[in-house]
Amino acid sequence: MTLSVAFNNPYLLGFDHIERLLERSAKSEGYPPYNIEHLTEDRLRITLAVAGFRPQDLSVTIEDNQLVIRGRQAEPEEKNFLHRGIAARQFQRSFVLADGIDVIGAELKNGLLAIELERPKQTNVVRTIPIRSDVVQPSGGTNNKKE
Repeated sequence: MTLSVAFNNPYLLGFDHIERLLERSAKSEGYPPYNIEHLTEDRLRITLAVAGFRPQDLSVTIEDNQLVIRGRQAEPEEKNFLHRGIAARQFQRSFVLADGIDVIGAELKNGLLAIELERPKQTNVVRTIPIRSDVVQPSGGTNNKKE
């Protein structure tokens, strides 16, 4: 699927950054799994399954309109595994944020990292743009005709 066709439309001016954001968000790994909930009209929650991670193993940052969640577990020291099915695995999961989205907070509880987001209320703004012209307007007070 080629996205650049839609963004070459002459009616979409200045949206080339959206194409880059879409390409960035398409490069996504499947770990850790996550949910996105619509809580209210202007609030969202992203929940990531991060079992085994402690708060100090996780970081939540905003980088260039992207919410970036990173996790890094230290390898367990001096353990002798008969079977190792739970790997100490690092990850990075990113979400592109629209302008104005605020991250309210993050909470780690029962192996789930919940990040609360608030979306700004949409307001319709109508602005009139004055039109300049180099044409001189006739003065409206006098009549220059001679009788």
